Amino acid sequence: MEKRHITSLISQNFGKFASKEFPSWFQNIVNQSYVSLMGLDMSDFHHPSGYKSLNALFTRKLREGRSFSLEADDFISPCDSYISDCGNLKDDYALQIKGMRYKSDELLGDSFSQEEKNIVYDGSFINFYLSPKDYHRYHIPTNLKVIKAVHIPGKFYPVNVPSLKKRLNLFIENERVVILCETTEGKRFYMVLVSALNVGVMKVSFEPKIQTNAVATSPQVYEFKDLYLDKGSDFGCFEMGSTIVILAEKDMLEVEVKTGESVKFGDTIAKIK
Repeated sequence: MEKRHITSLISQNFGKFASKEFPSWFQNIVNQSYVSLMGLDMSDFHHPSGYKSLNALFTRKLREGRSFSLEADDFISPCDSYISDCGNLKDDYALQIKGMRYKSDELLGDSFSQEEKNIVYDGSFINFYLSPKDYHRYHIPTNLKVIKAVHIPGKFYPVNVPSLKKRLNLFIENERVVILCETTEGKRFYMVLVSALNVGVMKVSFEPKIQTNAVATSPQVYEFKDLYLDKGSDFGCFEMGSTIVILAEKDMLEVEVKTGESVKFGDTIAKIK
C-alpha cells in the first residue's frame, strides 16, 4: 500500500482531537479560546459553549437561513470566503493566485473524459478560500443536476495565500472532490472541494460513501442519474478551512466579483448568461 503523506497523518490526528468531546467545562475553554484566537464572528450562530466538540464548532450551522436571490440567472456564492483569484481560463489554464497558474485538466483528474474536461476551456473560474475563522459549510450556487462526483486522494498542504504563492500546483497535489454539475438551462460547470492541512474530512451529504483522508489511494467515481439540488441547499462542510474552485464552461458566467474580495454565502457573484 502507498505510504500516506505526513500532511495526511497530521490532519487525521488533528481531526481526532477536534472530534473529541471533552468535559463541558474544558470544552467551553477550548471553544472560547478558538473563537477569540481566530476572531470568529458568532452573530449568526449559537453561543460557543453550546458546541460539544471543536469539530462541532468548525462545522456549525447557521442559526437562521440566509436570504438570497431566487432569480434563475443569479449565481450565488456557495460559502463565506475570500476570493483568492478569479477570471477567465486561457485554454485549460487558470490562476491559483496571481503569477501561479494550474491546468484545469490536471485539477479535474483522469476520471473525466477529455470531452468532459474540454467544456471549461476558455471558460471562467473562481477560487474561494475559506479561512479557519469562516463558516465552513458549503451550499448549492444555482438550481442544478449532479452528473458525477470524483474523490481524488492526495496531500493536505495549507491553502492560505502565503502557501499558494510558494507551492506550484498546490490545488492539484491536494486531496479533492470534483463535482460535475448541469444547470436547468443545460450548461455545465465543476465545483472542486480542495483539502488543506488539518482538514481531515470533506463531507458531501448527497454521497455519504465519499470518505476523505481515509485509506483510498486511487480515485473513486460516483455517477448519478436524477440527483437534483436546489439553490442554497447545504450539501456538506469542511472540517477546518479550505478552498472551493468553480470552473464554468465558456460563456456560461458573467463574473461580478473581483480578486481580493470577501463574500458571504448567498451573495450574488455572477450572472448566468
